Amino acid sequence: MVDEICLIFGRPVIRDRVEFISELKRFQASHGCVIQALDADKVVCERHLLFATKKALQAFSKGRNIAKDLGVEILRYASGERQIERAMSIGLSSSTKRIALVLTPMPSIADCRFPDASLLSSIVEEDGLGCSFKAEAVKEAFNISEEEISAVGEDRIPDLVLERVALVDTYR
Repeated sequence: MVDEICLIFGRPVIRDRVEFISELKRFQASHGCVIQALDADKVVCERHLLFATKKALQAFSKGRNIAKDLGVEILRYASGERQIERAMSIGLSSSTKRIALVLTPMPSIADCRFPDASLLSSIVEEDGLGCSFKAEAVKEAFNISEEEISAVGEDRIPDLVLERVALVDTYR
């Protein structure tokens, strides 16, 4: 399952958020895959997105999904939130400078093919920075307290985020 997940980090070529999302939907429809965009400043590591995507796919396959859309379910798990509205905090906003794209096959479509790099370059310019989160943005998005940071250290922020992703299902 993880082999069927592609991650891309970079800057959006299309600056208008509505136009950008429309273009993502067009790619999804023409390629049979889900493409979810997140604010890269709030993604702590590739494992964060791979784990969230795997959990969202499992939720859909077992009928435990909360969102009707797999992309939104991925966003929900990646945010560590049960509530879809709260999950939007790590999605795209007017202040998003870098994006993380998650591409995965749509479970209901057998013939999925990811858009090739030249097509994707029309919506995201890979910047070679990979996953490089902003600690303050992550602490705010995931409600990480100063007490938690004092207890484990700032270098353990990724572990605190992964813990929140893992616990999403327990909040039912």
